[in-house]
Amino acid sequence: MKALRYYAPEDVRLEDVPEPQCGPDEVKIRVRNCSTCGTDVKILHNGHQNLTPPRTIGHEIAGDIVEVGADVNSSYGTDWAEGDRVQVIAAVPCGECHECRKGWMAVCQNQTSMGYQYDGGFAEYMIVPRQVLKVDGLNRIPDNVGYDEASAAEPFACAINAQDLLGIEEGDTVVVFGAGPIGCMHIRIARGVHNCGPVYLVDVNASRLKISADAVHPDEVINAAEVDVVEKVMELTGGRGADIVITATAANVTQEQAIAMAARNGRISFFGGLPKTKPTITCDSNVVHYRQLHIHGANGSAPEHNKRALQYISTGQVPVKDLITRHIPLDDVLDAFSIVQNGEAIKVTVEPAAATASV
Repeated sequence: MKALRYYAPEDVRLEDVPEPQCGPDEVKIRVRNCSTCGTDVKILHNGHQNLTPPRTIGHEIAGDIVEVGADVNSSYGTDWAEGDRVQVIAAVPCGECHECRKGWMAVCQNQTSMGYQYDGGFAEYMIVPRQVLKVDGLNRIPDNVGYDEASAAEPFACAINAQDLLGIEEGDTVVVFGAGPIGCMHIRIARGVHNCGPVYLVDVNASRLKISADAVHPDEVINAAEVDVVEKVMELTGGRGADIVITATAANVTQEQAIAMAARNGRISFFGGLPKTKPTITCDSNVVHYRQLHIHGANGSAPEHNKRALQYISTGQVPVKDLITRHIPLDDVLDAFSIVQNGEAIKVTVEPAAATASV
């Protein structure tokens, strides 16, 4: 079969490799969609400390079961069968550490990941390891949800986790930095799940702002390359500031601007990680102190967030179909990386095995 294998930074190859064999406590799937994100681009250029080469990468995975290990259903109390349509979690908690026992699976200290410690989804077939099955991380795709939509449930789950921490209330003013797919999902969730108030979308890339604004229709689009973002948000809010600020971008300045523009009792999500070569910002601690600001980190998700993402997609509460603007065959998978890096689409999905029926 074909698979995209990582060997070293700038050395990623689409190769013919043996089709994986399913163990007694594993499930084998045919990958229908594996969507791409900025993390994949980072891996291409820089690798990752948790990724042991050679490794098949790709972690936003949906497909259908072609084989169920002999011990799976009896061991995990499941009823998986050949032909079931499934979505796979990316971040795999251990289920046993202090954090997992507390119900904080998104910050499991022993977390492993698809496409890092286990071979991922940029391949025609893939093994769902026992570690995923153990924590109920294989999810049935609702009948009215396409494979491409289901593959987007993983980043969607990460955004759900972040917004749960923020406690968005009805009518809250929301600012989202980053006009990529995650920024768009944050806007959809804030509106569709939390019934927020005005939403302002911020980016420095005019073409990306237009693509995303045409899809999610923010109340205001702010090009940070042209205006002072903090001044603009203060003007739009009558000097009060934003109740919620989400920095879905890897730019240090956005986190500093988030603090400066937050309203009293404002909640801030540092959703985008910063470059490891420059991971610090300047924080006016008195602003945090006197405005009683709440700053949250968030980067991953728990299995239950994936289930909720699929539910929201299925009910139409948070649609994602229109955010998937490019479908790429596995043969052209490296094109997907350049499309993501250049911001030429909202969400890009790779299709190792085209679905037999559209949903």
